[in-house]
Amino acid sequence: MTTDISSMHWDTTRLYPGPTATELEADFAAGSARAEAFRTQYQGKIADLDDVALLEALSAYEALEELLTKPQLYAYLLFAADSGDDTVKRLSQRAAEFGNRMGRELLFFDLELIHLPDDRFAALTGDSRFAGYCHYLASLRKFRPHTLAEREESLLKQKSLTGSEAFSRLFDELSASFTFQFQVDGEEREYTGEELLGLLHNPSPDVRERAFGVFLERHAEHGIVYAAVFNNVALDHGQDMELRSYRYPMEPTNLGNELSAEVVERLMTVSEANYPLAQDYFRLKARLLGLPQLKNTDIYAPVGETSRTYSFDEAKELVLAAYGEFSTEFHDIAAAFFRERRIDVLPRPGKGGGAFCMGMTPHLSPYVLLNFTGNLRDVATLAHELGHGIHFVLAQQQTMVNYHAPLPLAETASVFGEMLLTRYLLARESDPTVKIALLCAKIEDIIATTFRQNVLTRFEERLHRERSTGLLTAGHIGDIWWEENGKLYGDAVTMIDPYRWGWSYISHFIHARFYCYSYTFAELLVLSLYRNYLEQGAPFIPCYRSILASGGSLSPAATVRPAGIDLAAPDFWQNGYDVLLDLIEELKTLI
Repeated sequence: MTTDISSMHWDTTRLYPGPTATELEADFAAGSARAEAFRTQYQGKIADLDDVALLEALSAYEALEELLTKPQLYAYLLFAADSGDDTVKRLSQRAAEFGNRMGRELLFFDLELIHLPDDRFAALTGDSRFAGYCHYLASLRKFRPHTLAEREESLLKQKSLTGSEAFSRLFDELSASFTFQFQVDGEEREYTGEELLGLLHNPSPDVRERAFGVFLERHAEHGIVYAAVFNNVALDHGQDMELRSYRYPMEPTNLGNELSAEVVERLMTVSEANYPLAQDYFRLKARLLGLPQLKNTDIYAPVGETSRTYSFDEAKELVLAAYGEFSTEFHDIAAAFFRERRIDVLPRPGKGGGAFCMGMTPHLSPYVLLNFTGNLRDVATLAHELGHGIHFVLAQQQTMVNYHAPLPLAETASVFGEMLLTRYLLARESDPTVKIALLCAKIEDIIATTFRQNVLTRFEERLHRERSTGLLTAGHIGDIWWEENGKLYGDAVTMIDPYRWGWSYISHFIHARFYCYSYTFAELLVLSLYRNYLEQGAPFIPCYRSILASGGSLSPAATVRPAGIDLAAPDFWQNGYDVLLDLIEELKTLI
C-alpha cells in the first residue's frame, strides 16, 4: 500500500480552517484585547504584587502567550509551505506585525520581573509555590545588565520590522523563489533547490559537481542581495551589542543558552583539534570511491547500497521501527504525525528549504516540514525531525514558559533518533558492503553535525567581528568562508570554486545568531547518552525520557546531570569524538 499524495501535505485545519477563516480573525482580535487588558491590569505594579497575585499574573501571562502564539505559528507554517501564495504572504506579514505589536504590549512584564529587588527575587526562588517559575525567572534575570528602559526596548522592537526582520523575510522569499533547469541522464527538467542539493547523493561525480555548482551560481547571481542581507544582519547585531553593552558577538546567545564562554570555546577548540579525524575519514572515502582525492561534492557520495532510493512509505516504516525498538511510547508519538497528517513531505516551488519541526505550545501538536527526495540522508532527516517532535510532545507536561528546551539541548532528541535509526539498520544487516555504506552515512552525519557546524560557527564569529570594522564585500565574505572550511578539509578535500558562495544559503546565519554550535553540542552529548544506553539498556530509557520531558524547566547542566553527565568535565567533549574514532576504526576493519 502506497501513501496517497494528498496525505504528504500537512493538514493545518486542526489549527484554523484556512488563512481567511473567521476563527483566525477572532484570535487576532481576542489576542489584542487580552494583551491590552493584561497591560492595564499589571503595568507598573509587578513589584508591589503579593505572592498570590504574582502567581496569578504569571499564569495569566502564560495563557495569553499561548493565545498569541497560535495564529503566528499557523501563518509561519503556511508561508514555509508556499511562500509564493499572495494570500499567505499577506497573512505572514500580518502575523509578523501582530507578533511585534503584542511583544511591545507585553514587554513591560519581563522588564519588571527582571528588575525585581534582589531580596524579593531571592524570596521567590526559595518559595516552593514558585518552583515552576524559578528557571524562567533566573533566565530573565541573567539579562538584567543588558536590558534598556521599556520605551527604548519598545522602539527597538518596533523598528526591527523594517530592519533585521525585513532582511530575514527578503532572504526567505528570494531563496524559496529559485527553480533550476538541470539535466540528469539526458533528461532536462525543473528542479527546486532542495532537489538539486539532494543530487549530492547521486552516484555520478559529474552530476554531483554540476548540481552543486548550478545551485551556488544562482545564489552568486543574486550576490548583491545576499551580501546586503548578511551585512545588515551583522550590522544590526553589532548595534544591538553596543546598545546593550555586550562584550562579544556570541555573548547574548551564550547567556540565553546558560553556557559560559569558556565551555563554548572549549567545545570549539576540542572540535578543531579533532579535524584530522575528519580528514582521515575523507581519505578513506576517497579510497572507497576510487578517487585520488575527494572534492567537497563527493563527501556525501553514495557507497554501495546507499545509492538506492527509498519511498516515503519505506522511510516511514524504518523510522517507526527504530523508535519502536527503543520505546513503544516513542513509536506511538512519532506515528501520530503520519496519522494526523502533521508532516509536509515533498519539495516544490515556493516551499522553504531544509527541514524543521515546529513546536507549538503545551496544548497544540507540533508539525514537521521535510523536502524528501528519497536518499538515505532523507530517511535520517525524517528520524531527526520526528525526534524533535517526540521532544516537543513529551515537554507538553510543562507550562508555556518552560515548554521549549534550552538551545543546547534542542537537538538532543533529534540526533539521538538518527543514532537509533543507524543502529537499527546495522543490526539487521549481514552484508559487509552494506554495513560499510551505513557506517559511512553515520560517520558523515556526525562530521556534518559536529565539525561542519563548528566551521559555520567560526565563520559566523568572523563575519560579525570583521563587519564591525566596515562593510564586507561578497568576495570578502567568500574568503572568510573559504578559509574556515579549508581548516576542516586540509589537504584531504578540494573545494569547487562556486563553493565560495556556500555561505549564502544557510538560513541559521540570518534567523538565529550562533545557533550552529548547538548541533555540535547536541551530537557530542548524544554520543555520550547513547553510550550510556548501550551500557545500561532499558533502565536508561526513563532517565532519557525525563531529560526530554523537562523541556526548558532546568538549565542544560541540571537537565543532563541525572544521566551522570558533567558538561564542565575537562574530557567531556573529547569523549564524544572518541566514539567517532571508534566508528572510523570499525569501518577500517570492514574495508
